[in-house]
Amino acid sequence: MEDKTKQRSVAQNLILENRAKLNISGVIEVGSFNEEYVSMKTELGELMIYGRELKINKLNVENSEVAIEGNIQCLEYSDKKGAKTKGASLFSKLFK
Repeated sequence: MEDKTKQRSVAQNLILENRAKLNISGVIEVGSFNEEYVSMKTELGELMIYGRELKINKLNVENSEVAIEGNIQCLEYSDKKGAKTKGASLFSKLFK
């Protein structure tokens, strides 16, 4: 028998609207959050969202989706190997 976890496709979407609304798919779990940051484990590694007045508006466990609103200032990935990606480098890695 083949291992089904190896066949699982890695898919994640980040949709940021006017730096005020962020919709994320491919979320495995939300670790911690407050008004200044949200930490979550995703299909592509750890994701930290920094900003002001952040709140989680939607958490859909079945579809692995999270919706965040507030003043979003920074998205930071830490991949599964522990290397961090921040700021403009995040977008350069996304569009390789």
